[in-house]
Amino acid sequence: MGLFLRWMYIAPISGVNFQYLMHGHSHVAMLGWVYLMLYCLIIHFFVPKEKQQKPIYNRLFWVTEMAVVGMMIDFPAQGYAFASIVFSTLHIFCSYYFCYLIWKDAKTNTYPEKRMLHTSLFFLIFSTLGVWCLGPAVGLMGKSSPFYQIAIQFFLHFQFNGWFLFAVLALFFKQSKIKIEEKKFHLFYNLFVTATVLTFALPVSWSITNPIFYWINNAGIIIQLLCFVLFAKLIRPHYKVFFAPLPPLAKTVYRFALCSFALKVIIQLIVLVPELAQVSHEIRNFVIGYIHLMMLGIITGFLFGFALQNDYLNSQNNIQKWGVKIFLSGFVATEILLFLQGTWLFLRIGSIPNYYQVLFLASIFLPLGLLFVISNLFYKEKIKPLIVQNYSN
Repeated sequence: MGLFLRWMYIAPISGVNFQYLMHGHSHVAMLGWVYLMLYCLIIHFFVPKEKQQKPIYNRLFWVTEMAVVGMMIDFPAQGYAFASIVFSTLHIFCSYYFCYLIWKDAKTNTYPEKRMLHTSLFFLIFSTLGVWCLGPAVGLMGKSSPFYQIAIQFFLHFQFNGWFLFAVLALFFKQSKIKIEEKKFHLFYNLFVTATVLTFALPVSWSITNPIFYWINNAGIIIQLLCFVLFAKLIRPHYKVFFAPLPPLAKTVYRFALCSFALKVIIQLIVLVPELAQVSHEIRNFVIGYIHLMMLGIITGFLFGFALQNDYLNSQNNIQKWGVKIFLSGFVATEILLFLQGTWLFLRIGSIPNYYQVLFLASIFLPLGLLFVISNLFYKEKIKPLIVQNYSN
């Protein structure tokens, strides 16, 4: 769907609503790919084996999957309509029940794991307050109102920067087995939560003009920088021990995710300049580039790292290895194009020659890389019974 959106800039297709397709793309990427991957990883690593066998986890997964497929079909067809809202609501209630089950069943080895996991679940529930405000916002003020726009940004901000980011870091602490002094972790954690809340002031400032939001966001950005520096200091002593046994591709992907995390912090420092804070949302290329940096660079980077580290993906398999490399290459190429074009627009230079055509060609590598990985996984599952049967014979 993302590739199709890029093609629509080159040759719009009659009968296809760009906005509806974009809603389908964003919902499936967030609630299909990231949410379901976190669902499986959190259950696998934090829920004891005997409790994982409960039928409810399997049933809840497939009900959630049904909600995602419903959104995948209905959003491109109708946008926000009765069916898509029903499926979205079903997904929210599934996520509430998931939070309840994990809070009840999860067992953590260290305090940092527990704190980060519980906070991620809190932000998952907290973010949905924005969704529940959409109906009243439309009914009372309309879709063009600041209330409606802030409600959307509330959901997105605390999904990406809250639920997703805290969850992958909880899993990272689990995988790395980093032992952190509670005092140092408390400082990191408090800064992290504070920065997450304060930086919501930036999207609020897009809808409500008041200098106070600019200064609140600036405070959040500076705290976030301190938080990242502290995070780097916490993991640095354990860096070699954690990375030494990893396969080369897993090391590359983890470094990729951590570098994307650092780049996110650096990019947010730029909006400390008032003029740049204003254009940060006016130039669409910057907005898309930043969202993809979060989604494909940090979150997907960590998820691929977990998959490779635990042999869910085989780093020795050439097809899967090239699939991951092709995907990452596509991400880097599209990010460079998006931010470069955004910079050209900001400097009023104009457009990169054949920008949309080049962006589309670079974007092909994203689904192509994933097709390499997925097709090989399906092929392995298909031939596995044959291998077992031949071995038995």
